[in-house]
Amino acid sequence: MGFDTGLKPTGANLDAERAWSPPPDGLPPDARPIDLLGIRYVRCRTADGGELYLTRFGLPFFLHLQPENWFERDWFEANRERLVGTSVVYRLPTRPVNDRVVQLVVKWSRVGEDVPGDTLSVNRFINADFNSPFEEFSLLHELRRGLTGPEGIRIRTQRPLAIYVPPERLQLWQTGRSESKIAAKIARHPGVELDILRQYVLIYEWIKGVDLVEASTGWDGSPEDRSRRMGGITSLVIHELEQKGYQVVDMKPAHIIVRPRPDGSLPRDRSGQLIYALIDYELLVRTPQHEEAVRRDHRRYYLEHMARRFESAEVKPMPPHLNAVNILGVDYIYGQAESTGGRLWVAGRDPDLFNYFLPERWRRTPKRLLSVVNQVYRTTTKDNINLVWRVSRVGETPSFSDLPGRAHDILRHGYNSPFEEFAHAMELNRAGVSTVYLRAIYMTGRRVERPNIADRSRYEQLAGIQTPDGSPILLPDHEYITLWGFWNGPDKLIASHTGPAFRGVDVEHAAGEGIIPGETVAQIMGRAHERLRRAGFEHLRLRPNHLLLSCDAADDLVPDSSGRPELRLCNFELLRRLPPPSEVTAPPRG
Repeated sequence: MGFDTGLKPTGANLDAERAWSPPPDGLPPDARPIDLLGIRYVRCRTADGGELYLTRFGLPFFLHLQPENWFERDWFEANRERLVGTSVVYRLPTRPVNDRVVQLVVKWSRVGEDVPGDTLSVNRFINADFNSPFEEFSLLHELRRGLTGPEGIRIRTQRPLAIYVPPERLQLWQTGRSESKIAAKIARHPGVELDILRQYVLIYEWIKGVDLVEASTGWDGSPEDRSRRMGGITSLVIHELEQKGYQVVDMKPAHIIVRPRPDGSLPRDRSGQLIYALIDYELLVRTPQHEEAVRRDHRRYYLEHMARRFESAEVKPMPPHLNAVNILGVDYIYGQAESTGGRLWVAGRDPDLFNYFLPERWRRTPKRLLSVVNQVYRTTTKDNINLVWRVSRVGETPSFSDLPGRAHDILRHGYNSPFEEFAHAMELNRAGVSTVYLRAIYMTGRRVERPNIADRSRYEQLAGIQTPDGSPILLPDHEYITLWGFWNGPDKLIASHTGPAFRGVDVEHAAGEGIIPGETVAQIMGRAHERLRRAGFEHLRLRPNHLLLSCDAADDLVPDSSGRPELRLCNFELLRRLPPPSEVTAPPRG
């Protein structure tokens, strides 16, 4: 039986977050939205030099959550109440702000620390690790939405308000953290900043009630009877949590909050479900079945949206940190990559796809080099998406040693810019010449020395096209990377396909593997040149490995609409538009 997640991946999880009202007036000038692990935060500097990540629940209380209104030493020490548990957690009222006090629960993150052995023994999660603060909020956000598992089960929780990062940096020995554990967290979520030497304080809203241990003191019966009843309720909560797709490694009765009636009985809803709230999420994890289902759902959602990315039937609200732009006839969603300071143009009109192509999703994942002469790599992203990324050679002098007869044309034309490559691919597809799918263009944030730039024509040609923040889209002191779909079949076919996977193979390797007869390679190349010419283009250095075929599990070729093998162009560096026939000088008659 399949496990229906009911969950959307990172981009789609933000739909609810985008329903915010505009942030209240009075936020610091540097406050800006940032998306981390499916949650929209407003990040701002605090007066003490720290950082505050406000959730949509915390925004209405942003003044209360400023450190001077709860963390100031005299106030904090005089008003805090240490809560029972192995972690450092306090109940604390804020200072009155606008005649209102907010009751908080503040908890120091234990990310990177060893999980106590007695905690692990409860459910035998030997490899358990404390969640990072952003993981904790992300998982809690999923759980609160309640879109997985039976609809009749509701897990109530505290509301996450903010994550506060004090400015001080500690010595490693003071933190109690393991460098290897922090490195593993960063590797899993490389786009999320995590400083091993800084503290992270999670701020929740206080939830009324008492924990199950305290509630049991009002129950009738012997201590054994009360213990059995408490164990039964804890077992029920574990069961309901697993039905929703989650587990808590160290589930204890103290993590279950209830509101007993005067007679000691516990309230239930109309369906008879016990009303309770779960607290303490530092060891909250998805069940293995749910984790796998989420991965499948991420990929399915991505493919479905990718197949419709240029459609405009559904108008979506544009997040404030993104812009819809059009460059050389191609629609993009543009925004900055917060993790690197770079810029990102995602092809299409769907803002939900932007987060899939942030550099932290693909830049550090294991990759395989696809070319012996170019920086072209295949990788599987953090979202289980197959991509090919290529470092643009715009501005460099092309090599033509293998085609001396075309040296003049190749040198005169030069390498296309990433934006030209995407525009040409788009135009070819409209003209019926299939290409690999254009995904995104990424400009690195770090300036680099590029001494091999000899052709500045592209930078001059595109100088008049700027980003929404006023910078030229093409800069010579930054690298540009084009991201393409790894070709194994049409998006719409792959999205609906449930059998064995298709695979892509270039014409050169197809001949070598015996999938096509070797003598047909020249015919295929001729057909490709002719199709390009009819579409108004020519490729100055077309090779068999620039043309891709798609095969099923039996190595049968996937046909196109005309019944011929589906053929895709995957290289656009030296593709140029042919002049209109009227501009071509006819040869003299002799």
